[in-house]
Amino acid sequence: MRFLVRDRILGIGDDYWIEDDHGNRVFLVDGKAMRLRDTFELKDTQGRVLIDIHQKMLSLRNTMVIERDGEPLARIKRKRLSLLRNHYRVSLTDGTELDVSGKILDREFAVEYDGELLAVISRRWLHLRDTYGVDVVRDDADPALLIAVAVCVIHLAEQERED
Repeated sequence: MRFLVRDRILGIGDDYWIEDDHGNRVFLVDGKAMRLRDTFELKDTQGRVLIDIHQKMLSLRNTMVIERDGEPLARIKRKRLSLLRNHYRVSLTDGTELDVSGKILDREFAVEYDGELLAVISRRWLHLRDTYGVDVVRDDADPALLIAVAVCVIHLAEQERED
């Protein structure tokens, strides 16, 4: 499953569409402006909220929280010892951990579980600067969760660059 994320560089609210490889709109990332913490909602084409994403208010390291149906699903934060590459850990509430590594700001990274590739995020095969692809490798993977992970790690990496 391949998705195209048409990320808006400028704009209040940071809303943008995610399309499938046929150009059909599949998900909307709805950024909530004017909030105390960074907040996003991943919605389907009918406007139903599939996943809530928000930044944890009080934490030593920047942390994003993903929720589904009001229940925590995952926490994302940068790994402590990751000097050469960007590494993030995704801790799911069921105890599973995903590893995200690569050049996050260049939109070139992978999401893995226990050494097995789940998704590749890449701008490499796209021509538009503000578009990148999310290629979900496994059929049994949750595309909404993997897209939410991509949105979170890119957002966290951009915050770190600004600081």
